[in-house]
This record gives sequence, structure tokens and C-alpha cells, in this order.
Amino acid sequence: MAIAAAIYLSLPPQTRRCPVAIAAPFRSTSSLPFGSFRSNISLKTPNFRVSASSVSIGTPEKISTTSFLDRRENGVLHFVKYQGLGNDFILVDNRDSVEPRITPEQAVKLCDRNFGVGADGVIFAMPGINGTDYAMRIFNSDGSEPEMCGNGVRCFARFIAELENLQGKHSFTVHTGAGLIVPEIQDDGKVKVDMGEPILRASDVPTKLPPNKDQSVVESGLNVDGVIWNVTCVSMGNPHCVTFGTKGSQNLTVDELDLAVTGPKFEHHEVFPARTNTEFVEVFSRSHLKMRVWERGAGATLACGTGACAVVVAAVLEGRAGRRCTVDLPGGPLEIEWREEDNHVYMTGPAEVAFYGSVPL
Repeated sequence: MAIAAAIYLSLPPQTRRCPVAIAAPFRSTSSLPFGSFRSNISLKTPNFRVSASSVSIGTPEKISTTSFLDRRENGVLHFVKYQGLGNDFILVDNRDSVEPRITPEQAVKLCDRNFGVGADGVIFAMPGINGTDYAMRIFNSDGSEPEMCGNGVRCFARFIAELENLQGKHSFTVHTGAGLIVPEIQDDGKVKVDMGEPILRASDVPTKLPPNKDQSVVESGLNVDGVIWNVTCVSMGNPHCVTFGTKGSQNLTVDELDLAVTGPKFEHHEVFPARTNTEFVEVFSRSHLKMRVWERGAGATLACGTGACAVVVAAVLEGRAGRRCTVDLPGGPLEIEWREEDNHVYMTGPAEVAFYGSVPL
């Protein structure tokens, strides 16, 4: 699959919104061949400052992103790149079909950060199932398909709002591999998601670790390359292994961890038959936690919504925190609440457009 892209950047609110169209093949080099434009182009987050000596930048009175997304061309995939605290996804309008518009193999190429668009996964907005408004499917950057993604569902909600031209506060039902999810767009643009009830039964997480608290695995020892880690296993529709440190250690300092070395050992450990996401957690107070995550199928990411939910559940089970916490991730904070009244976990956080693009398939 050759990859070329026309990219439309979303500029900050204080600037008139305008498209910057850049058409360039993603060849086998470490950067885009912008030299063919004889231009000096620089993109900086979050303001996407763009300077170019020979690229024209138009400022029409109104840019219709809906008309862009409504395009249907054979062999061309139109998409929107979203990010939730730096956990980034390629969003595809797939509402006209129950089959994803691209294959897992194509998703791997699109997610490649050197030779593709670059993302942690591709998310498809699909027709609803069993009475839901929509369905959501995801291909990870390695081509695997997870049950659900917390940051992804916030991006999905904002994408649906854009597709349907929804303004203000709205909620809808979404079918996922983890079951029914109900995101609600808030007045401030953040998305609050009812993530449902955590799954704690060891066999349902799933993990082969023997239950040590009712039918759950809570603060149990796990031997990882000769080091015993205390772990609590939680599923938010996808498996999580949460650790606050090794046996006999004091509070974990997560910034000192080498995730690239430690993370894969947890993900592929024999006690996790479906592999696992792993969260390493530092406790600041009973309402303030910090985590780093190694995601199954994606590696180290800047944020993981289901992981933040699992962290709060694990912290409550281990007596380390209360039911409402701010969870700091590398990409920013999420607000998590595990309500006692209904046993549901609620996640609130941002989701924002990075840019619009098209790629030939």
C-alpha cells in the first residue's frame, strides 16, 4: 500500500480556521520529502505553526469538514486524526458498512510513525448493533483488535459529534467488543464515559493467577524475570494488570521505569492467556495517582483510558485510594470515579482533532 496524504491541519481557536494542504508521498526516508516543494515547513504542537515559502494557505470564510468526510472515492481513505491526551487514532467513517474499510495489515502501515500517518490505532465508526446508536471497532498499531479503548471512545464520541453536526451536550450508545459504552459530550467539550462495571473474577479478566480475594486477584505476587511484583488484575472489557511496586518495596517511582524492557515481559507473561495491558502506578494521595502504561498491541503510549479506570479500581481494592481520583498520565490527567451506587466506572477527559487527511489504498 503506497501512502500519500493530503493533510488539513486544525488550527487553534484564536486563529481563523483554514486548511493547509500538503500532498507528499511517505517514502522510505525518515521524514517527508518536503524539499520537492522548496519550502521550509515546520509543524509545532499544539498550535501547529506553519511557515512555507511556496505553499499557498487559503483562508476561506468557512471550511466544511463534513463535506470533506462525505467524500467517497474509490481507492482513497478519508480520515480524521484525533488524540486523547496524546493517545492518537485515525478515525474512519464506516457507518455505511459492517466491514472495516481497511484490513489489519493496512492499519499497521497507516499507524507506522515513520512511513505512514502515525497512530496508536485505527478506529471505525460503524452502524449500531442490537439497538445501539453506533458500533466501534479498533485495529491496534500491530494489527490486533482490542475489545475497547477508553481514550479511543472519547475520540470516537467527538468524531460522531462532528459527523452528525451535534452541538452542546449529547450522549449516545456505542456497541464495542467490551459491551455497551455510553459516552456523553460535556458543555466544555470534554467527554464523560460510562465505562460499565469492572470485571474482577480472575477467569474472566482473564488471568491464570489463582484468586486470593473472593474470586479476584488482588495484590498477588507475580514473578517477572525473577522479580516479584505485587499485581491486581482488572478487566474493563479488556485485560489489565495493575502494579504499585515489587514485593517489599516502598512507593513506586514510575518515571524511573524502563517500560520498553519491563512492559513486554508483563504483556506476554504466561499467566495472561489473552496478553495484558500493564499499568505501573505511583500514589501521591488518596485522590491523586500517577501511572505509566504498556498497552497490549501498542506498547508504551501517552495515555490509556481503560487503564486509568483499572488503576482506580485496583487502588480501591488495595486500600490505597478513594473512589474519585485524578490520574496523571504522560499525556495529561483523567478524572476517574468508581461509583458505589451502581458499581460503574466513569471517566472524564479531553479528545481533540489533530488533522484531516486522505490516503490512497
